[in-house]
Amino acid sequence: MLEIARTIAFIIFIIIILLWIDYKWGQAQYRKKVKKKTYPLRRSNIKIFNSGPKLFYDLFTEIEHAQKHIHILFYIIKNDQFSQKFISLLKQKAEGNVEVRLLVDWIGAHKLSKQIIRELKQSGVHFSYCFKPRFPFFFYTLQKRNHRKITVIDGKIGYMGGLNIAKEYVNQDDKLNPWRDYHIKIKGEAVQDLQSTFLTDWYMATKEDLRVHPHYFPPLSPGTQKQQLVVTDGWGVEGTFLDLIDQAKEKIVIGTPYFIPSERLFNKLRQALHKGVALTIIVPKISDHILVKEASYRYFRVLEKEGATILQFHRGFYHAKVMLIDDQISDIGTSNFDKRSLFLNSEINALLFDSISIEQTKKYVEVDITESAPINEKAYKKPNAFHKLKEAIAFVLSPFL
Repeated sequence: MLEIARTIAFIIFIIIILLWIDYKWGQAQYRKKVKKKTYPLRRSNIKIFNSGPKLFYDLFTEIEHAQKHIHILFYIIKNDQFSQKFISLLKQKAEGNVEVRLLVDWIGAHKLSKQIIRELKQSGVHFSYCFKPRFPFFFYTLQKRNHRKITVIDGKIGYMGGLNIAKEYVNQDDKLNPWRDYHIKIKGEAVQDLQSTFLTDWYMATKEDLRVHPHYFPPLSPGTQKQQLVVTDGWGVEGTFLDLIDQAKEKIVIGTPYFIPSERLFNKLRQALHKGVALTIIVPKISDHILVKEASYRYFRVLEKEGATILQFHRGFYHAKVMLIDDQISDIGTSNFDKRSLFLNSEINALLFDSISIEQTKKYVEVDITESAPINEKAYKKPNAFHKLKEAIAFVLSPFL
């Protein structure tokens, strides 16, 4: 019996080593091919949403009015009633001779049935998955996600942010309700950058290259607000966050569902605290994934001891991805403050610089703060042996959480 246990343990050990080699080697090979894309400073009109029902009412209305093409990328689409409404709308537009392209992440949209995909294609929707696992680095590519959420309508209206297509995002889930999230609508120059990003992702998934087709890039009038889109593919988010933190002189507010920073980011936040910068971090009280709370506690204890304010959002589930720097710069996008967004996922973030966007972000963040409270959980304040074990496991698995 002991010999069998040793054999099983040895096999498990060998499998873990092989997976780790696959992951590290695949990561190294992929990193050679990708670059961070920072678009020029643009002028557009920006509208910020902090709830799903308002966002999707606006988005669906604009889709209904589309005349030429609709390009959509979501990380998650499910099979529930809300998702069916979205699917029906796309089929209706495709059947009305509007070009419709739908791109989804292979893992994120795994609940999308083959029947629905078949119906989409039959109605004329161009459909594709991105980031299907493949050899020779199967385990690494299995971890890759296209976490972006992009919609471009007629090349003139764009959306991006944290909301996906499923019932929880419109406050219809029994547990994760209401759902707090941030999404932005763009009209103006920056829409061309959303379009370029989508078409690049579409090319990577399908090898159909539409990136320079003038049909998808109509003339755009500048808006009144300043913004810059930052596109990353597994690398680059860390540098963006480091730069933002470096610019802070008075305060930093970070809203994120998962706080699992790299050591560089963790140390940069500590440096900011030591310089007298006020740091507030907002995370959810309710968790939607195992071990993400435990993974964050080791960082929170140090930051709180050094002066940071750590808050848990109590009114539903907090999925916001927002950063506010000195009331001068805000960052709204798809990137969580975790290692998966930093080093694995494909993400897109909008840096907002104008007073209108900053004030709107600030107003929403202040509401988030009023609906939050300091962490007061026994597992955080006085962890027992079991909780310490969970934290140790969470630390080991943190790149994949």
